[in-house]
Amino acid sequence: MVPSRRVYLLLVLGIAISTTGYAYAPILSLFPTIRATIAITVLFDAIVLGLMIVDGLRVRRSRVQITRELPSRLSIGRDNPVVLKVTSQNTNAQIEIRDYYPTGFGVSAPALSAIVPSNSTEELTYTVHPTQRGEFPWGNIQVRQLGLWGLAWDDWQIPQSLPVKVYPDLVGLRSLTIRLTVQSSGSIRQSRKTGIGTEFAELRNYRTGDDLRFIDWKATARRVGAYGNATPLVRVLEPEQEQTLLILLDRGRLMTAKVQSLQRFDWGLNATLSLALAGLHRGDRVGVGVFDRQMHTWIPPERGQNHLNQLIDRLTPIQPVLFESDYLGAVTNVLQRQTRRALVVVITDLVDVTASTELLAALSKLAPRYLPFCVTLRDPQVDRLAHTFTDDVPGAYGRAVALDLLMQRQVAFAQLKQKGVLVLDAPANQIADQLVERYLQLKARNQL
Repeated sequence: MVPSRRVYLLLVLGIAISTTGYAYAPILSLFPTIRATIAITVLFDAIVLGLMIVDGLRVRRSRVQITRELPSRLSIGRDNPVVLKVTSQNTNAQIEIRDYYPTGFGVSAPALSAIVPSNSTEELTYTVHPTQRGEFPWGNIQVRQLGLWGLAWDDWQIPQSLPVKVYPDLVGLRSLTIRLTVQSSGSIRQSRKTGIGTEFAELRNYRTGDDLRFIDWKATARRVGAYGNATPLVRVLEPEQEQTLLILLDRGRLMTAKVQSLQRFDWGLNATLSLALAGLHRGDRVGVGVFDRQMHTWIPPERGQNHLNQLIDRLTPIQPVLFESDYLGAVTNVLQRQTRRALVVVITDLVDVTASTELLAALSKLAPRYLPFCVTLRDPQVDRLAHTFTDDVPGAYGRAVALDLLMQRQVAFAQLKQKGVLVLDAPANQIADQLVERYLQLKARNQL
């Protein structure tokens, strides 16, 4: 039981009356001595405290009921909604709620307040923003409910403790699934273009602008003979399926740095799962390797939705380490495991040509037998520093360093391109979308 502000005001009022004097308190002038005045004041305060206790005991009979609803899998780097359902009894309930979410989570509202009408249910919603993956303890719900007289808060806890798991960006994966489905679904998808792909998909009527080289004259002749319809039929080709996509995710020292409150490895893991989803959706076989000084985790390439669930379950517990990565060892491991041509995507970061010599040598080893693709996660803060003009000396030095870092990266990328390596350098918070788009372009152009 906690006294309300009204109780403190009444107690202060009683003390003020006793100390003001007879000139300002005519009622107290009826009592001849100061002792009598103090006795009356004490009696007044005792009555206030007694009413407070009664008010606090009464509210216990009409406590609200609260249940918590949250996603079974929280997504890192996202605002995950948490819903508290509050059910009142036969009286209006003025409440304050504090939910003991895991330490370290960002939260939109640490405390919630509401007035719930009698015999009704209301939903109070706030969001949590986890910045680490793993399992975390979620505590009980602390509740305060004000009495009918407004003198006491009934304070108690509702047992709702449970462990919660934070996964990679599952919200982004769901959005990507919808987007890929819309792009390839029946009447909603964009019209297929003739000549894009190598596998036969269907025959359709000739449209203005279609390439005449893709008219199927034999099918058109059979159609004219059978139905008398002289509209030419055009062969529609799709990108080849059942190709192999291998993703190598670096979890070494460079991936431990934080970019916008998340480690580079977390951004890379989100990009890995997004690319894997796109590959599986396009019918390719997808394999993933996570490496540092050695190949830490290897998941052989497979197809199907169940494979995506396996990737999520096995990759979620992995954390980056402060070890230098062995790029040559990782590439050699891939060469031993994968003999057929494949698109090999290495998700990492680089500083300059000198520090990334081993990475350059490893990716060069893949060409031309495989199609190597180097993906690096740039810090948006470096971009902002490089493109922000300033007059102060410290700011100018910071801008000079940022420009030098970007220039060194461009030199390293130029050397990679000369050796036949595909390159994508994008801000860490945009890498997943840009990587999926590049993969879809590669598929459409039959570069694999």
